[in-house]
Amino acid sequence: MYSSSRELSSSASVPGGARALAAAGAVLAALAVALSAYAAHVADPAAQSRLQTAAVFAFGHGVALAALAPIARRTLARVALLALLVGVLVFSGGLAAAYFFGASTRLLPYGGSLMILAWLVYAADALRR
Repeated sequence: MYSSSRELSSSASVPGGARALAAAGAVLAALAVALSAYAAHVADPAAQSRLQTAAVFAFGHGVALAALAPIARRTLARVALLALLVGVLVFSGGLAAAYFFGASTRLLPYGGSLMILAWLVYAADALRR
């Protein structure tokens, strides 16, 4: 399954929470691709912009989570990534929920603000290294 013992030990040293964040990021990116396809081929023109915005944010942050979570060794970095996940779920999920279920968009600014804060916390942790 693994090509080398070094690869095995590297994978085994990633904490469970970091693996879960990385997996959540990959799933988020996959859902973003599906949402983008839906927006491009099914959604009415008025909704396309909102759904594409949701897809872009979900994809970018999903890829970031998948890439950064396995190397996030300190608690502060993992907390920042968890906040990033929550923020993108509130923001992108809120845009999608508004379209699919007619949900309110009043929480979207909180999701966006949480993403901004999470990136700043991650940057602060990176400077501490």
